[in-house]
Amino acid sequence: MTTNPLVARIEAGTAPRETLATLALEQHRVIPADRRAFLHLAQRRTATPEAADFFEFLAEGEAMAGERLTAFAEACGVDEIRLRTYEPLPGCQAYPAYVAWLALNAEPTDVVTALTSNFAEWGGYCATIAGALRRHYGFAEGACGFFDFFAQPSPELDEKAAAAVGRERANERLVNTYSTMLKHYEAMFWTTLGEVS
Repeated sequence: MTTNPLVARIEAGTAPRETLATLALEQHRVIPADRRAFLHLAQRRTATPEAADFFEFLAEGEAMAGERLTAFAEACGVDEIRLRTYEPLPGCQAYPAYVAWLALNAEPTDVVTALTSNFAEWGGYCATIAGALRRHYGFAEGACGFFDFFAQPSPELDEKAAAAVGRERANERLVNTYSTMLKHYEAMFWTTLGEVS
């Protein structure tokens, strides 16, 4: 059972379909923004080869997730016109904005540690949503692919993260700050979605 109120409502099948549509629309902004931030981190002068490899792997994952997001959006009734004219919610876009800030200002190795501290929680949310979409909303397999993708553990990603942080000592104080900020912005994303439903 999740402690995230909106994910709990989706899990129970009580969240309206329009909330799912808004989730799809917001993710259509988050995914490409995060991908560009990860590519920038990979190309930073201070990025070690291991850190660059980690961020390139993340960027590839975002591209694959983006391909799967289209089927989810279509299942939610989001068409091309709505996608093009949608005005994003500031509370939902605070997370990718902060990831972009990290890409510009933080040491890549510190960002590796901060990001990975949040992956398990995000993966858990995605697993819960994927199950609920099938059980309560009647979504086909393809429409659940976006969430299935993030719900699956990635040993390769874990290995790349370990290699990236194993070479250099992270600044623990800064990493704690970055991790805390990311968690708060992640919570803000879900809270904002919940308030509009």
